[in-house]
Amino acid sequence: MPAPLTSRTWLWLFVLVLGVAFLVGIGSWGPLESSEARYAEIGREMLVGQDWLHPRLLGIQHFHKPPLTYWLTAAGLALFGPNAAGVRILPVLAVLLQVLLVYGLGQLLFQGDRARALAAAIIYGTLPVVLISALNVTTDAYLATLELAATYGILRYYHDGRRWGLYLFWVGLALAFLTKGPVGFVLPLMAVIGFYFRQKQTRRPFTIHHAVGIVLFVLLGLSWYLYLIIENPAFLRYFLFEHTVERFANAATFNRAKPWWFYVVLAPATSLPWAAALLVYAIRTRWASVPQQWRNVLIFWVLLPLVFFSISKSKLLLYVLPIFPGVALLTVYYLGRLTDGVLYRWYVGFVAFYGAVLAALCMLPVVVTVTDVPLQASPFSAIWPAAGILVMILTLTLWSQIRIAPRILVASVLFTVSLLISVKPLMQQNELDFNGARPLAHFIKQRHLENRKVLVYNELLPALAFETGRIPVSLNDGNHNLDRETQFEPSAAWRNTLIYLNDAKQQDAVNQLFAQHPVLLVKGALKPERQWMLRSFTQHQHLGKWTVYY
Repeated sequence: MPAPLTSRTWLWLFVLVLGVAFLVGIGSWGPLESSEARYAEIGREMLVGQDWLHPRLLGIQHFHKPPLTYWLTAAGLALFGPNAAGVRILPVLAVLLQVLLVYGLGQLLFQGDRARALAAAIIYGTLPVVLISALNVTTDAYLATLELAATYGILRYYHDGRRWGLYLFWVGLALAFLTKGPVGFVLPLMAVIGFYFRQKQTRRPFTIHHAVGIVLFVLLGLSWYLYLIIENPAFLRYFLFEHTVERFANAATFNRAKPWWFYVVLAPATSLPWAAALLVYAIRTRWASVPQQWRNVLIFWVLLPLVFFSISKSKLLLYVLPIFPGVALLTVYYLGRLTDGVLYRWYVGFVAFYGAVLAALCMLPVVVTVTDVPLQASPFSAIWPAAGILVMILTLTLWSQIRIAPRILVASVLFTVSLLISVKPLMQQNELDFNGARPLAHFIKQRHLENRKVLVYNELLPALAFETGRIPVSLNDGNHNLDRETQFEPSAAWRNTLIYLNDAKQQDAVNQLFAQHPVLLVKGALKPERQWMLRSFTQHQHLGKWTVYY
């Protein structure tokens, strides 16, 4: 970067610019099904009900994940308002903190070279998968932050004996465990192994501070689990077997089956164009010429976690988010070995890639007009990507910087900012197609139907509950995604919001519901044997894949 500003100043400028790009228009579309809407609605119900130990989804206790993400979601709603922005702001701040932590890790691994640490932070903050994690609220953004904090803490402790680093390690591990259970150990454990493996590091002795750290881990990380197990011993098997062993070994448990090569393809694809450069030089560079430290980062921070998650039967893209700090650091290491002449070729390729993506976004309004692409894109949608192309051309043309590495990094930042600002209007225009429910809620309010019972046929739709502030009645007609775990319910009150249509004992409740002139939402079509439901309605409206009967 230009000499007048330090690397640390450039880091804070990058974090500020990235944060603004994230926050502009962050609430312009509602929470999307299925994961984001689930976390948003559980956080809303937790805030409304003030029960912080028993998460509830659509009125039924939901223990699929530990509560930290739900607590943070509820906190975001309390601080920033009961809306989509309130759901998303804290995950964005978590991702910005990840960028700072990658910078800190870069300083340790590059022996105090702040310029390379800055490059690693910028690369990490411009990876598409990281951008996705910030704008698609799940446990993964928080988990990655806590794993990174624990990793930075323990490596800082190993580096110079800072006791606060040891405490950060144990507290980070505890909160990671309270976010997603044992999987929160993966990156910190791999970092510890990688620090010692074949590096002849001096082992630090066990001290009272280790003991205090372990106590902190037990108090923070296990307290919620122990409380529930004391409350009901059946939770022990539930946590250990159904949500640890079964989630890992049985793809059918949560309907997240993916082929073994899922991450092998998706991880590079969602970290382009940086992944292309990393793969090329990781393959071309002689293994013997790579220092043991960087071999260990490649093996323990990237490859082994990738293998671990690939073996798991349950797969989603963001599960492997913790490997990408290693990807960013390795990219800086491998590209740092290149001459400016070689880097220039990559610079041209990167800029061409960025220009092609933004140009495609510019052309999208024309494409959707002349083809059958199931998207909406107004002509105004082309303004932001076009502006991004213009700014990139002017900056890279008029900027007097000769060195290639800063030009690649600045081009990546400009592209990332342009991309973030450009996609948000498209998200808003295609909210129904992307499984949002805000247009459904708006329609119900516009027709003054908000005081009627809302019935949702054969779909789990927490996004609607979040947008309306009321829990709809789910009519389960054989959709396994609607099967809920009611074994921990203290009463039968859950039957007021979930009805199994195939259960003859609930037929009277169904008849009573339809006698109250409700609103019925149907995605697709009713089964032939359920057509009788439509006799209760005189009007209907098609909204995307949904039909609203009233």
